[in-house]
Amino acid sequence: MALIECKNVCLSYDNVVVAEDLSFSVNEGDFLCIVGENGSGKSTLVKAILGLKSVSSGSIDFSKELSDGGIGYLPQQTTTQKDFPASVFEVVLSGCLKEKKNRIFFSKKEKQIACENMKKLDILGFKNKCYRELSGGQQQRVLLARALCSANKLLLLDEPVSGLDVVVTAEFYSLIEKLNREYSMTVIMVSHDILYAASHASHILHLKKNGSYFSKAEEYTASDIFNSFKDGVGND
Repeated sequence: MALIECKNVCLSYDNVVVAEDLSFSVNEGDFLCIVGENGSGKSTLVKAILGLKSVSSGSIDFSKELSDGGIGYLPQQTTTQKDFPASVFEVVLSGCLKEKKNRIFFSKKEKQIACENMKKLDILGFKNKCYRELSGGQQQRVLLARALCSANKLLLLDEPVSGLDVVVTAEFYSLIEKLNREYSMTVIMVSHDILYAASHASHILHLKKNGSYFSKAEEYTASDIFNSFKDGVGND
């Protein structure tokens, strides 16, 4: 079943068209990687999916499960986030803010959800530690657990391994794949790692300044656009 249906979408940034005629769908259980050149509209598309930006034309339709939100979002981490003075549990629990609504305190159920998501990502032992004292990889796990607290069906990740070393990057990728395969979480991930995307994602959306390409990963790896991009032709 389609969770997101993107139909003939045109996106603009500062009145300049950055992507046009985008058409693709994301079904339950998919792992979609969005790749492409800088300036091709990746971040603008993420904002449109989150409802933070309107499309210039076309439409982005959501299934009932996502129509009222329910997308867990992990943005690129900023310097300010890295120095956030709160406990790991407080950071993860903040992902339940939407469910909390006007209540002063989080419910027992929400606290349980936070603990369950920390356990999934093997950070329950850090529950009472200060977030800013963790390593970069540990912090990213915490933010991923936070995103899971607000995710009904879908995780949206914007370059989640930016700034992480090779070993930690591999570990984080494994976590994402585990969430997708073992916990049936649908994943959309923006990435510059085209080789990882091609070998691990189920579908690829490749954005270019003059168009886009959407297909299953195995079809993408047989395409001219993949071969030219991985060899550095038209790359950043």
